[in-house]
Amino acid sequence: MTKNFIRAAALALTAATSVLALQPASAATDAATVVKHYAAVAHAKYEDALTTAEALEKAVDSLIASPGEETLKAAREAWLKARNPYQETEVYRFGNAIVDEWEGKVNAWPLDEGLIDYVDPSYGTESDENALFTANVIANKSIKIDGKDVDATNITPEFLAGTLQEAGGIEANVATGYHAIEFLLWGQDLNGIGPGAGKRSYTDFDTKACTNGNCDRRAAYLKAATSLLVSDLKEMVANWAPEGAAAKAVEADPKAGLAAILTGMGSLSYGELAGERMKLGLLLHDPEEEHDCFSDNTHNSHLHDAIGIQSAYTGEYTRVDGTKLTGPSLSELVAANDAALDREMTANLATTVERMQAMAKRAEAVEAYDQMIGEGNKDGNATVQAAIDGLIAQAKTVERVIAALGLGTIELEGSDSLDNPNAVFQ
Repeated sequence: MTKNFIRAAALALTAATSVLALQPASAATDAATVVKHYAAVAHAKYEDALTTAEALEKAVDSLIASPGEETLKAAREAWLKARNPYQETEVYRFGNAIVDEWEGKVNAWPLDEGLIDYVDPSYGTESDENALFTANVIANKSIKIDGKDVDATNITPEFLAGTLQEAGGIEANVATGYHAIEFLLWGQDLNGIGPGAGKRSYTDFDTKACTNGNCDRRAAYLKAATSLLVSDLKEMVANWAPEGAAAKAVEADPKAGLAAILTGMGSLSYGELAGERMKLGLLLHDPEEEHDCFSDNTHNSHLHDAIGIQSAYTGEYTRVDGTKLTGPSLSELVAANDAALDREMTANLATTVERMQAMAKRAEAVEAYDQMIGEGNKDGNATVQAAIDGLIAQAKTVERVIAALGLGTIELEGSDSLDNPNAVFQ
C-alpha cells in the first residue's frame, strides 16, 4: 500500500454558486446523467480489466503446462496488456469506498518479495519491521505468522487471500494481485539504475529441469494468484453493473456522485500519483520507487492512470476492442456554468497526458523509468518532473471545479513528498 496523507481542500462556496452548479448543461445533461454515465464507463473499464486478466490466466496456464521461452514471453506480454485497462480504473478508487476497500487485493505495492520466493543476497535476511521479510512461502510448507506455525502446504487462492495477504498486519506483505504476479513472471530487477528488468528464467516453472527449487510450488503460487485476480475483478465488474452496489451507491445522490468523480480525479492526480508514486522516487533517486518495478512498465502504468483521470472528466473511453464510449460528462456540466474553467480543466488534463506520453516515449527509446529518476540524470529527471507538474496543475483546477459546482469541502489525497519534502529524508 502507498503511504497516504490527507490534505484538506477547504473550498468556500456561496449560495449563488450552489444554485448555479445545479443548472444542467443541456436538456440531456445534468448531475444524475453525468453520474450514471460515469458508472457505466466504470463498468466497461472493469470488464476490460477482467477480459485481459482472463487472457493472462490462459497464458499462465500455458506457461505452467509447457515452460519455455515463448510461453514465458507470452505470459509477460499478457500481463503488460492487462495493466493498461486496470490502471485506467484507479480514478474510481478515491471517492468510492467499495473500490478503496477492495483495491489492496489487486494493486497493493510496494511488496517485500522475500515473503513469496527466493531473493538475491543483496535483498537482506531480516527486517525490523517485517518478521516475514524472507519467509519464502514457496520454499517452506510451514511458516510462522505472529509467532504461530501456519500450514502452507497447499498454495491456493484461499490461502493467499485469507492467510498470506498482509500477514501479521504488515502492508508490505503483499501476496496477491498484479505485483505478486509480476514478481513471479519477471523476478527481481537487480539492475539498479542500469538498463534491464527482472530476468527470471522459464526453468523456474519447469519441474523437469527446475532451477532455484520448488518449481511445482512456484507454478501453484502463480496459478493461484492469477486465478484470484480474475475472481477479484469479477467482483468489481458486478459492483459496477447497473444494479451493482458501487453503481447504486454513486447514483443514489447525484451531487455526492459528482463529488466522488472529483475526489478521484484530484486525489489520484495529486497525493497518489504526483506525490507518492512519482515525486518520492525523484526526491530519493531510488530505482525501487517505481510502481511496476519488476517489469520496468512504470511509464505505461502512470500514463494510463493519467488517461483514466482525463476519462473521468470527459466521459470518453476507448475499450480494448476499439469501441468508443461517450455520454453526459462532467466537462459538459462545468462548461454550461463556466466555459473558461472547463477549457482550463480540459487543457490541463491534455497537457498531463501529453507529458506522460513523452515520458513513455523516452522509456521505450532511451531509458526505463527507474533510470529516469536516477541521481544526476538531468534530462530524465526533468521529463518526470514535467509530468508531476502537470498533475499538480490539474489537481489545482479540480479544486476550482469543486468550488464552482458548490460541492463544499472535500478532502483530497496529499503527500509529504509534495507538501513537506523534508519529512521524506527524516
